[in-house]
Formats: sequence, structure tokens, C-alpha cells
Amino acid sequence: MERKQAFSIWYFLIAVTAVMLLQDFFGRQHAQPIAYSEFKQLLRAGKLAEVALTDQLITGTLSAEGLEGVLPKARADAIGKGQGPHRFTTVRVDDPQLIADLEAAKVSYAGQIESKWLATLLSWIVPALVFFALWSFLIRRMGMGGHGGVLEIGKSKAKVYLEKQTGVTFADVAGIDEAKQELMEIVEFLRSPERYRRLGGKIPKGVLIVGAPGTGKTLLAKAVAGEAGVPFLTISGSDFVEMFVGVGAARVRDLFKQAEEKAPCIIFIDELDALGKARGVGVWGGHDEREQTLNQLLVEMDGFESNRGVIIMAATNRPEILDPALLRPGRFDRHVAIDKPDLKGRRAILAVHTRNVKLAPEVDLERVAALTPGFAGADLANLVNEAALRAAREDKGAVDMRDFDAALDRIVAGLEKKNRVMNPKEKETVAYHEAGHAIVAESRTYADRVAKVSIIPRGIGALGYTQQQPTEDRYLLKQSELLDRIDVLLAGRVAEEIVFGDVSTGAQNDLARATDIARSMVSRYGMSAELGLAAFEEPRTTPFLNTPLPEGIRSYSERTAQAIDAEVRKILSEARERVRQTLAAKRAALDALAKRLLEQEVVERAALVDLLAALPEALPRAACARE
Repeated sequence: MERKQAFSIWYFLIAVTAVMLLQDFFGRQHAQPIAYSEFKQLLRAGKLAEVALTDQLITGTLSAEGLEGVLPKARADAIGKGQGPHRFTTVRVDDPQLIADLEAAKVSYAGQIESKWLATLLSWIVPALVFFALWSFLIRRMGMGGHGGVLEIGKSKAKVYLEKQTGVTFADVAGIDEAKQELMEIVEFLRSPERYRRLGGKIPKGVLIVGAPGTGKTLLAKAVAGEAGVPFLTISGSDFVEMFVGVGAARVRDLFKQAEEKAPCIIFIDELDALGKARGVGVWGGHDEREQTLNQLLVEMDGFESNRGVIIMAATNRPEILDPALLRPGRFDRHVAIDKPDLKGRRAILAVHTRNVKLAPEVDLERVAALTPGFAGADLANLVNEAALRAAREDKGAVDMRDFDAALDRIVAGLEKKNRVMNPKEKETVAYHEAGHAIVAESRTYADRVAKVSIIPRGIGALGYTQQQPTEDRYLLKQSELLDRIDVLLAGRVAEEIVFGDVSTGAQNDLARATDIARSMVSRYGMSAELGLAAFEEPRTTPFLNTPLPEGIRSYSERTAQAIDAEVRKILSEARERVRQTLAAKRAALDALAKRLLEQEVVERAALVDLLAALPEALPRAACARE
């Protein structure tokens, strides 16, 4: 890209100043400064040829011969170096006899007007420079400087990647094969548009990629551009919105103008929800700057011809708040949903992220993938990086499974608190609490297997944790499976009751999760014989961000609300009783596991299986009776 030469006022000011200084330097001859007393001595001795008088200075010409008789030898030598006349200058003092002395010595004298053009010029140049510097500083502080200055504030901030500069292809995207297949049609159109135009087909104008954070939405868009080998213009939705009215709309127009010049190309708008939020839902409900920007985007997308070779892609994790006008056919025609990867997808993603990582031969990526249910692509990339960093800290030659296990513990449970010292009573309470979780989990048919039990404090408030490993990915949960999960969550609290006859605050998170499952069973899944097949509540979290939604208007009566609360208490009470029976029957296993935790702090699955198998009360896993 050629660099545009822009006119700058600094160049003009520097040139003018240089001309002034050169003119002042070369326009006057060199003059020897002398004292006024020396001037009067030279005047009386007849050594002056001519003088010029001003209000402040006296300049003139003197003869360099015979000065030693008038002035001391050192001064005479300093003033009269060389031969011929010399120019001199001295500061004029108040001397009423000066003119009479000049006439008496028959010295030619004349008056001279002192030029003050330089001082006059500087009197307005210096303030102007100070004002200009202050103005430039304020403009930059307001964020309006940049490369183009104020006049280019409406220019689009899109970053342009030309052809293969994205550096990403479909080979770098794993775990979302269905989404890749969906977007291959876009790639084929950009590669060979004539094949579609020949049959009169029109490629979708826009593709909206939705999914949870870290699932690879932006990566997938870059891969489409890299596969097609076309320019890729990327910009965030927040880059359009400014404090100045009309700037966002101007940037939208400039973005589409750039796209037309570079067609065929791809426009990618990341975090579209910052720009495309539904109109008319704000406090004022009027035409604010964001709505004007959205209106301009809608107009530009309508004016785009499908066969022009410009594809608009966008990504968001909050599709429920987008304006319906954006989602209609003719704008974002195609919606591609990216879910978190399954077991096979996690294995493929780990293979991609470990390509440049030196792994030990015993590393089993299948096991790592099985231990990371619910992890997105970014989470898996972070896991691999944390494992590599741990191996480097310990100066290992390769990354082994211990590094992956430690990295997983750090991500899931938090940083290990080695300096947190618990008193023996608290440590024993935590040991029985976690042992209760593990014993009940191993006793329930539909509960996930225990992979590790630890009483090492981690994170902010975790004094211990029980890690469970699912045997497979699940997309539907039956009522019996939900009840088993509630049993496992309540097991820590019940174990404290049985052993100590008292309870602690350590079960706070367990109780909240168990209550949430029980309430969802009653109010959302219709798993209550008392209330029947009815759903009383909407989902309480966003589909992708898992953040709480604002509570809506309750659509059921107070009597129904009391019935829901009663059913939730019933489910939790029955689960508590089942867990109490299980732990009472397996008290020996509970004590043995708690003792092992107090000794070793961490018990892996293999050691747990051996410990339970050695006890006489060990029984095969079976569903607990539920009346």
C-alpha cells in the first residue's frame, strides 16, 4: 500500500524560520564588539572612518593600523587582527556630547532605523504555535487523532487481510464438522461463482454464526476466507458505535464501499449483538446513535446484490436479543449454530492444539477428552498451554499425563493453595465431606464415575473437590439420572451429619445446585406427579452465555407456587433419606476413604477402586429403591 503524503503546517513553519535566520545571518557582515569607552578613545584618536547610529547600537568602520598607541596591546591585537578596515559595534549610552565629538573628529555619521520585523513576527508566531500544539494534544486525548485525524473519523476501522493472510484453513478447525460442511458452499461460491450463476442460483447474502464463547466462531470465519483465498475484512460491532452522532452510519457506508472495491471478499462483524440489538427496547426507545447505525447496516445489506461476490458473516453469542430485521431472509439468510464439542470433537481439537507440543509417549488424548466434558475449543487450547507451561517449569523433556491432570485441576478447581493451613478438625470435616460424595457416586447406577478425590484447597473457597468422569456425552437426562445427581450433591452434607452430628458451611454450593435441579424437575420438566405435565417457568439463563436472565412476570398463581415449593422440598427430603441409608450401610468405606484422604490428600480412581473392593460391604452398583 502506498503511503500518502499529507501537507503539514509544521513543514511550512520550519521553512519560514530557516529563511529568516539565513537572511539575518548573511544580510549583515561580521562586526567586532567593543566597549563604549574604547569607542570614545578610538574616536578621539581619529581611527573611525564612519559610523551609523541607532537608538541602541553604534556600528561603523575603523582602521586596523596604529591601534596599539590608543588601546592596550592585547585589545589592539584582538580588534585589529589582519589588515584593512574592520567593522565594529558597541552599545550606545546616554552621551549628549557624542554628536559634537563626531563633528570635531570629522567622522561621517548617519542615523539608522532599527528593524523589528523579526520580533514582530515572533510575537504572533509563538502564540500560534503554542495554541496549535495545545489543540493537537486535546484532539489526540479525545481519541480523534489516529492516522487520518478528525476528517477521517467516519472511516471504517475494519482490518483487511488479503487472500492467504488470515493464516487459517479448515485444517485448523476441528470438532465442528457440521458447521464446516455448511460453510463449504460459501467457499465454493467464492471460488467458482459461475457454477451457481449459470443455473440462476443465489448464494445467501449473510451467514450468522451463533454459539457459546470459545467455540470457534471467529476461527471458522477466518477459515472460510483462507480456503476461498479472498480478502477478509474484519471489524467488531462495538467499533461502529461512537459518542458522535452519525459516525457509526458513516463507518458502515465506508465498510461496504471498501468491500465493493475488493469483491469478491468477506465482511466479518464480530460481536454483532453490540450493534444489532433489537430496536425500541431501551429506556428512551428513540433514534439514538446505535439505532441509526443499525438502520444503515440494514439498508446496506438490502442494497447488496447476491451475485456481486461479497459475503457478510457475523458472530454472536446472544442471538435472542438481535433485531428481527437482521435475521429475516435477504439479510442473514443462513444461521450456523456451533455447540460445544462432543467426545470425538474434543479429541480432534486436542490433536490440533498439540501438533506443535512435544508429548510424552504415554499421553492419552482420549482420556484427556473424556475428562473435559463441556469444554469449548478455547478451553482445550488453554488446557494444552497450561500443561506445556507446567512441564517447562519442571524442566521436563516432554509433556506427560501428570501435566495434563494438574492443568485440568487448575482450570476446573482453581490454583492450589499450598500456604492455606487448615486446623485438624476442619481438615477431617472436609475429608468426610468429599468421601461422602465419592461413596454415593460409586453407589448410584446413573452417577458419573469418580476420577479423583482431593482435600487440597484450591481457588477462592474450594477446600476440596470430587472429580467425576462421564462415561459418554449425554444430551437427554432421565428422571432417575437427575435424582442420582441430587443424591451425589447432598452426600457431603449428609456425611457430616452422620459422622459429627453437626453440619458446616461447606455444602453451600452443593445445596444450591441440588435445589436448582429439583426446581427444574418440577417447574420446567413436568417430573412431578402432584403438578402434572406442565411447565411453569422459562429458562433462567441465556442459551449460550449461561448468565441469569431477568425474572419475568410469574404466570401461575400463589397456590401453584406453594405447590412447587412443596414438591422441591419433597424431592430433596427423599434424596437426603436415601443418601443417609447408603452412607450408614457403607460407614466402613466412608471412614476408610476419609482416613486415606487425611494421609495422602489425593486419592485417584485406581486407589479408590482397590479400597472399596477390599471392604466386606462392597456391593455392585445398583439403582437405589425410590418409592
